[in-house]
Amino acid sequence: MAVWEVPEPLAVDEVRLDEETVTPVRRHGRTDAPVRLVLSHGNGLAIDTYYPFWSLLADEFDLIVYDIRNHGWNAIGAQKNHNIPTMVHDHDVLAKAIAERYGDKPTVGVFHSLSTIAAILSFSDPYSGLVLFDPPFCKPAASDAEFDEAADRATALTRRRSAYFQSEEEFSDLLEYSPVYARVLPGVRELVAKTTLTTAADREGRELRCPREFEAQVSEYVRSFAPLLDLSLLYCPTKVIGADPTLPYAYLPSFDLNHIQDVDYDFIADSTHLLQLEKPAECVAMLRAFLRQNGLLGGSTQWRVRSKG
Repeated sequence: MAVWEVPEPLAVDEVRLDEETVTPVRRHGRTDAPVRLVLSHGNGLAIDTYYPFWSLLADEFDLIVYDIRNHGWNAIGAQKNHNIPTMVHDHDVLAKAIAERYGDKPTVGVFHSLSTIAAILSFSDPYSGLVLFDPPFCKPAASDAEFDEAADRATALTRRRSAYFQSEEEFSDLLEYSPVYARVLPGVRELVAKTTLTTAADREGRELRCPREFEAQVSEYVRSFAPLLDLSLLYCPTKVIGADPTLPYAYLPSFDLNHIQDVDYDFIADSTHLLQLEKPAECVAMLRAFLRQNGLLGGSTQWRVRSKG
């Protein structure tokens, strides 16, 4: 069985988000690389969960990874602050801190699901480009009611999920029965358990790093922000890489962006919402093609083109 071992970071740098919250930002890859990629993750997961994807980029890029508040390496804060407006604020604080602390070089944000929303709603313009994996929007062909029903189902399933497990093995075994994880690479379910569970605070066993109530709170209200997600207003070249729109979705409907001329849209065939954990090589190939198309591969570092005035 494949075993994914996330290496120790080259550096860990704490960034203060507010008076109560500090986030550890980690550096991997090549510090001397001409291009930096900044990566974050989806609801309820952790950026280390995506190691099968970003490990394929480590020989070529300077990699900066971080977890959304109350996920991954972060301590758990107040539930009232676990919301999308706060995550947008965090995104902007982190982008500024990364630029200041790691130096000026072309920087591309590489985000999935929940973290794509924060990037799109950002009030700053820190990135030379964006690569957004499967943003959770409503398909143009789908009704608002269908999206709302899917969000309600996802929220209800999250709230019914067990919060405690005897072991990581118990959790990874349960994931075998989840349609969300039906297509992931061998060893990924075990990696999910390792990166999203921690030692339980009040009993023996393991508990979710991101409490289920926090995860459900975000999925319950994500639809409220859809009207604000205007991709035509993005300030930099953007690539959206979606799940296969011909497959049944196991999380939320994905946005089909074929009708938006301001955004470069494509999808990974035979993949679902966790496409980076199902077909990481294909995702990397599409990301690299986008960077090459915009002058970030082959030695060029002169890329700061804005799509809007």
